[in-house]
Amino acid sequence: MRLSRFFIDAPLSLGQHALPEAQAHYIGRVLRHAVGDAVQLFDGSGQEFRGELIEVGKKTVRVELREQFDGQAESPLHIHLGQGLSRGERMDWAIQKATELGAQEISPIISARCEVRLKDERADKRMAHWRQIAISACEQCGRSVIPLIHSPITLEEWLQHSQADLKLVLHPVAEPLSSHTKPQSLAFLIGPEGGLSDAEVALAQAAGFHAARLGPRVLRTETAPVAALALAQHLWGDF
Repeated sequence: MRLSRFFIDAPLSLGQHALPEAQAHYIGRVLRHAVGDAVQLFDGSGQEFRGELIEVGKKTVRVELREQFDGQAESPLHIHLGQGLSRGERMDWAIQKATELGAQEISPIISARCEVRLKDERADKRMAHWRQIAISACEQCGRSVIPLIHSPITLEEWLQHSQADLKLVLHPVAEPLSSHTKPQSLAFLIGPEGGLSDAEVALAQAAGFHAARLGPRVLRTETAPVAALALAQHLWGDF
């Protein structure tokens, strides 16, 4: 039986720990775990910890961690996804699935056809929301390292600072991914709901990005990263 697995946003070590209030409430009041139940915790360092609940109260949950081991190996292919900023659940879905598919970095990209504009407090709330989505995805899929989600950035800025062995931008008229040799790192640019303009694709190509296609059909902005990263992991990663 698979153990319940939780991310703790604090360094972990062997021994007894009082869990943060949010995790304590979820474990004790939502999942209704009891004293003696086994749990598995991780802190984003790449290490995993197994232990047993020794106290489960209304506001306090304590665990004794008795085993430490290396977490699930990260993909040998370092993927930085530049995802066109889209509305609501579409962006949430893209971040969740990119995390499950092993992306180490995710940058929300602001381009000409983006319908979303985030500023100040709203941007901070969205960043916290996206990080929680990535954390939940890691808890579910078994990853021990939380991907780095960058603040929204303009396409021009991202292209200027993007570094990878292979840089790809999705385009319906291009060579397939399999035509490229195996890289150690990959930057993948995917447009928003309205797609990238021809000028933006040309700008990416001028910055060293190669146009790449996934097949004969045009995919939605939230579908494209799933297909693209799955294929990249199959060709060059750990699928």
